[in-house]
Amino acid sequence: MIILRAFILSIFLLQPALAIDPGEALSDPQLETRARALSLELRCLVCQNQSIDDSDAELARDLRQFVRQRLQAGETDGQIREAVVARYGEFVLFRPQFAPHTFLLWATPLLIMLIGGFWAYRMMRNPSSNRAETRLD
Repeated sequence: MIILRAFILSIFLLQPALAIDPGEALSDPQLETRARALSLELRCLVCQNQSIDDSDAELARDLRQFVRQRLQAGETDGQIREAVVARYGEFVLFRPQFAPHTFLLWATPLLIMLIGGFWAYRMMRNPSSNRAETRLD
């Protein structure tokens, strides 16, 4: 019986804690689904490592309301993203747009993989010249 209680308790504790208040939810389920999807794409500027959907910060709550107001006004997801970026900058996006000014951000992982692959190739190709030979006489 103790194991069953511990299992049930762990299920409740492992549920994601969402910061959205029930009063914030839209009455239209389709709009609410879109609002939640957009909220997961936007970074909380206070917490910086959480989406506005997960954050308890007041700014995150304001952003959630902003997104919902724009959805009710009939704007598209792209228009809402653009409005949020215009207001808070591109840092608010978890996935920044691919543009000339973000090229290095997108290219860095590829460059690291290429350099690492080249280094591994060189090490495998000539293993004896990469180690200092020590002989005990």
